[in-house]
Amino acid sequence: MKKFEKSFLLGAATAAHQVEGNNTNSDCWAMEQMEYTAYAEPSLDAVDHYHRYEEDICLMEKAGMNAYRFSLEWARIEPKEGMFDEQEVEHYRKVIRCCKEHGIEPIVTLHHFSSPVWVISKGGWEAKSIVGDFEKYVRYVMEKLGDELHYVCTINEANIGLQIAGIAERYKKMMMAQMQSAGAASTETGEKTDGTVQMGMNLQKMLESQKAQAEENKKVFGVEKVENFTSMRTKEGDLLVLEVHQAAKRAIKELHPEIQVGLTLSLHDIQVAEKGGEVFAAKEWEDEFLHYLPYIEEDDFLGVQNYTRSQFGKEGRMAAPEGAELTQMDYEVYPEALEHVIRKVAETFKGNLLVTENGIAVSDDTRRVAFIEKALQGVQNCIEDGIPVKGYCYWSLMDNFEWQKGYSMTFGLIAVDRSSQKRMPKESFYYLGSYR
Repeated sequence: MKKFEKSFLLGAATAAHQVEGNNTNSDCWAMEQMEYTAYAEPSLDAVDHYHRYEEDICLMEKAGMNAYRFSLEWARIEPKEGMFDEQEVEHYRKVIRCCKEHGIEPIVTLHHFSSPVWVISKGGWEAKSIVGDFEKYVRYVMEKLGDELHYVCTINEANIGLQIAGIAERYKKMMMAQMQSAGAASTETGEKTDGTVQMGMNLQKMLESQKAQAEENKKVFGVEKVENFTSMRTKEGDLLVLEVHQAAKRAIKELHPEIQVGLTLSLHDIQVAEKGGEVFAAKEWEDEFLHYLPYIEEDDFLGVQNYTRSQFGKEGRMAAPEGAELTQMDYEVYPEALEHVIRKVAETFKGNLLVTENGIAVSDDTRRVAFIEKALQGVQNCIEDGIPVKGYCYWSLMDNFEWQKGYSMTFGLIAVDRSSQKRMPKESFYYLGSYR
């Protein structure tokens, strides 16, 4: 094992809604409670990180980590439009200071998928008002907390909405083809399709319940079509997210020009597996990364988030190779993907890179250790070749609420008994920390 330089940021990541619990003013919480929900179960107390953050941060210090990427929850800080909760801001100040007291660099994300209900009622992430609304939230937070921070991610996985739209379109075509030939699509097929997006989604359930959901949406949000951050995004909405990022970055730099600012993208290792796949692979990389470049090329860093690869052949996207090991999320175990993605990104993005998410959902922790070993070797290979990779945050610090998949996906370095909220660090937790 080769250790990283002391300045390298090595740690783990979480998202507020997935770990804090009782995020009652957010769109995700509202959708979890709905009759026609696509969520397997509600988040409820999650893993109670809201109250137990100090215990969790202390564990990170003991393991040898020096970085923690986590998100602030907009729905807590601004539960109603224009009404900011100073107590919640102070809560996050305590989390940030706790990190520093334990030698851990806080890498703060200002938006990680969940939004206040009132934002959705105004049209959500397809409404022009989102630019000004998010900027006001960012300005408030940075006025209060900016002097505590060195690294800020404005938006998590700015490209996730386009990825979900693409997957939904492929799923609909597959459904139509199977209905014509066999009458229906199997649950198994739906799950395999879900596995091409790097977050917990139940697309089959979402599409089957659309009409009933629309009626319930009107009751809960006041709109028939909910445009949350992880909805199937239009091209116009995609550009709107980038406008939101740029407005947020301007506000941050105006208040604290010294802060390093970037966003994160969900990126696959896109490979041509057989002749004829070149055109499909090129289009996929354009959609997933290249068209964002003009909007992020002056950012201080890019957050790289990778979990697996995508292969293309003469018919387009291919399934995982026969016999390949799959994660609980139904995508291929392929830790080499991270190095490939870093190298590909560095061809055109010339700023610093932070690996803000990379991980594996498995029940066998020895597989997680093996995954981390290969992934970190890839990061070290990139650094040795002069690529400015400044940090690596494993996803996730703890087994937590994987969105629509609920608590069944075990990504964590730490297991949690949710009946008692007892933390049980896994071997992989200490293994990751041993690289410092």
